[in-house]
Amino acid sequence: MSTTATPVRTTPTVTGANCAYRTLWRWHFYAGLFVMPFLVVLAITGTVYCFQPQIEPLLYPHRLVVTPKASPRLGEDALLASARAVLPSGALAITARMSSQAERSAEFIFRLPDGRKQSVYVNPYDGAVLGTLDVDRRFMQIDRMIHRKLLLGKPGELLMELVACWTLVMIGTGIALWWPREASSLRAALMPDFTRRGRPLWKSIHATLGIWLAIGAFAFVMTGLPWTGFWGKQFKALATSVKLGSPPGAWGGLPLHSKVAGQAAASGTVPERHASSPSMDAMPGMTMDDMPLPQVPWAVGAVPVPRAPGAGASDTSPLPLGRIITLLRANGLTDRYDIALPASPDSVYTVSYFPADPKLERTLYIDQYSGAVLKDIRYSDYGAVGKAVSYGTSLHMGRYFGLANQIVCAALSLGLAALAITGCVMWWKRRPSGALGAPARERFRAPMRGWAAALVLLGVVFPLMGLTLVAVWMIDRAVCGSATKTAAS
Repeated sequence: MSTTATPVRTTPTVTGANCAYRTLWRWHFYAGLFVMPFLVVLAITGTVYCFQPQIEPLLYPHRLVVTPKASPRLGEDALLASARAVLPSGALAITARMSSQAERSAEFIFRLPDGRKQSVYVNPYDGAVLGTLDVDRRFMQIDRMIHRKLLLGKPGELLMELVACWTLVMIGTGIALWWPREASSLRAALMPDFTRRGRPLWKSIHATLGIWLAIGAFAFVMTGLPWTGFWGKQFKALATSVKLGSPPGAWGGLPLHSKVAGQAAASGTVPERHASSPSMDAMPGMTMDDMPLPQVPWAVGAVPVPRAPGAGASDTSPLPLGRIITLLRANGLTDRYDIALPASPDSVYTVSYFPADPKLERTLYIDQYSGAVLKDIRYSDYGAVGKAVSYGTSLHMGRYFGLANQIVCAALSLGLAALAITGCVMWWKRRPSGALGAPARERFRAPMRGWAAALVLLGVVFPLMGLTLVAVWMIDRAVCGSATKTAAS
């Protein structure tokens, strides 16, 4: 009597570490698939905008650049009159961009009767109009709007905010996937292996490039998020409410370095204004973010704009722009600041100085009738969050330490673009024909409570991100879960 051994069917052992790796790979794949095309756009537009000071004079040399002369510059009011003369009736001057550089033209921005905004460039030595530019069609403005919202308005702004948030997921899961296992050393993980061929080579380059860029990418995301349209505004409001964002006296009451210019505007000797002055009343609904200014420091974006205390008096008339410029020189501002001109009898001259060094930022409100400095908000008046965001913004834009900062930002941006491209190549090489090619789900998964908690926290801090996380998780379970059940049966 013979017996035949019945073969025993075994199931490959699935370790918790392997399950965890595949789960992280799936989330890294989803994050990368969504982020990749937008990351290339962000990298290119961000690099271009970073070099704005060098690029714009090359694009518009006949408007922005003049030949310095030994003769004195004309007064600001004469230059403004020259600019106004070339525009149609009804054009309203809304902004003056001040520069004391000998080779730069004077720039004034007007709102035309049809609602468009147009810059007029004037030679400061003879008053000749050098040309005009549509503000919204200026190359750098288009580049900036692509970077912020893909030229799609509010939907595009929300989309780019989601891209930034999903980049955080991509960075976190990428670091976890790269982390050296038992069989590899840290040194080997930090250098690509050029002895490999095909997809393994691309994977090696992608992994090492990603880890070298991780800190810079994280810094880019975190310094850009405070400026986003949804989360950034909520974050600014929260920081202000707990007195960590905008300066404490920005909402009325105690003035910040507030002074009255009066007859002493030219000399710069100005007495203090009392805290209970009615000039601290704000224009209803108007904040710094609403003003026609090219750039405003983040910490003062939500600050209400005061109204002119002298409005309505029959014996007063607005001060000319030249007097305001003289007052600002006496108060230490001489170059590269913007002035939002009064648009109504109760509005004020609003001055924004947004230099490369955050510690020098200033925002001033000046009564258009008396020349009183209603508020002078400086970096020292910001809350802790406002100060941190100011430094982050300067670094993010490549302005803080000059050309070296620009080069570092460009290298990081283009490196992120290369990361997206290498990730795309890897996906394409492993993608089955006619399929998405997402990493397979494991039927036996290790409990990854730490990562789950991190994703939940990320979704709570960034609500839009949280909604998409839930949506991706549900789709993944519905589609891939059913596929797994079918394969198992």
